[in-house]
Amino acid sequence: MARILVAEDEPAVREFVRRALQHRSHEVTAVADGTEALAALAADASYDLLLTDIVMPEMDGIALALKVALDHPKVRILMMTGYAAEKARAHNLDVLIHDVVTKPFTMEQILAAVAAALAKPAVA
Repeated sequence: MARILVAEDEPAVREFVRRALQHRSHEVTAVADGTEALAALAADASYDLLLTDIVMPEMDGIALALKVALDHPKVRILMMTGYAAEKARAHNLDVLIHDVVTKPFTMEQILAAVAAALAKPAVA
């Protein structure tokens, strides 16, 4: 299965996503913001997918996606948000990300989105 880095500032959502992905036998590292995600990637760049919220403190998901796409082009990027305006903003990054999942989502929806992103080749 895949190695997935989850960046989500809401603890309940972060834990829900982590458990759902682990249930599918993915190896998951879950962090609270973009700064922690970059630290995790600096320590181990062998992730297959970054699943990140857009609105987070410290470093938001858009800034994180831009940095990861530049520094780790083989890592696929999937975003999630509960804000329509942020989803539209993320779609301006279509060349860098695979999709934006709208919150709230079910376990089946997030697992399907992750599977679809992993099935595609890395952007770079």
